[in-house]
Parts: sequence; C-alpha cells; structure tokens
Amino acid sequence: MEAFEHLEVWRRGVGLARRVYALADRVPDRALADQLRRSSLSVPSNIAEGYERNTRPEFARFVRMAKGSCGELRTQLILAVVTGQVQEQEVASVLDEARQLSRMLGALLVALTRRSGKPTGMR
Repeated sequence: MEAFEHLEVWRRGVGLARRVYALADRVPDRALADQLRRSSLSVPSNIAEGYERNTRPEFARFVRMAKGSCGELRTQLILAVVTGQVQEQEVASVLDEARQLSRMLGALLVALTRRSGKPTGMR
C-alpha cells in the first residue's frame, strides 16, 4: 500500500467525520458542535499524518492519537444526548460507527507494535 488513502481505517474515519459534520449542524450549542467537528477531523488526520511520517513508531504514535480522538468524539456524542442537544436516535448509528472505528484503530495499533520494521505497504 503506497498511500494512506487506501487504508480502510482512514476511509472509515473520513466517513465518520462527514456524518459528524451533518449531525453537528443540528446541535444548537455552537461550542459543542465545533468540538464535535474538531475531534472527528482529528481521527483521519492523525492516521494520515502518522502514515506519512514513514516509520512504524511514528505511525503507531499517531494511531494512538487518532484512537484518543475517537474516544473524545464518543464522549462528546454522549454529552450531546445527555444535555438535550440532540435525540439519542440521531446519534446512535454515528456512535456505533465511532465504536467500530475505535476497535479498528486498536487492532491496527496492536499490529504496528507487534511487528518490527515498517508497516506493510509503507513506502
């Protein structure tokens, strides 16, 4: 694999950010809406930045950051519901996607830290 754009985890992160942007437009609290957008952008952005660093340790470090941002996003989605900003049914599938993505990032992190050398496909 020669580009981060081919990574399924990155593509799913972009898709999640797109969904969060649409949801954030319906959140009345502008600060929370902005934070939802920022944390969702951080997930695929960190994956891309880490991949482009071209070393396994750097990629793993940025995957950890992406996973952290995914947890931050999940927290903000839950807070949007418990504070009455959005209905639970509006958030349920986005939250589920964020959980799935977090598991994918965890699996990628295990793979990156288990093997030595560059990740498979890194140029």
